[in-house]
Amino acid sequence: MAEDKKLKGFANEFRSFINRGNVVDTAVAFVMGVAFKTVIDAFSGDGKSNSGILGGILGAVTGGQQANFNDKGVTLNGSFIPVGSFITSALNFVLVAFVLFALIKLYNRFRNSSPAPTTNDLLAEIRDELRKQNES
Repeated sequence: MAEDKKLKGFANEFRSFINRGNVVDTAVAFVMGVAFKTVIDAFSGDGKSNSGILGGILGAVTGGQQANFNDKGVTLNGSFIPVGSFITSALNFVLVAFVLFALIKLYNRFRNSSPAPTTNDLLAEIRDELRKQNES
């Protein structure tokens, strides 16, 4: 019986933890970020075998072959340093950061587009309505 109460107490505590807004928001943001990464990978490549739309465009501009930066790099003292996949990953990061920045700016503009009236504004409207009613 005591263990049953402990289990219910643990379950209730866990439920309240999960129902906090920031945990749910973080989970949703994580899932959306993972899904959004696939879109970015399709556009700029994944740093492996997929060169993406951007690689195809670069290939069309530079002579018909898809640009693949995966095997591009620098050899230093006999050691190959794969710079190409780093550049692809950095490009992915910059694209994700830019799109998230634009989405957050848009969200903030939408959220702040109709500011809530202050208490003084509401009282002034009530006063004006009462004056109109008393005059008629």
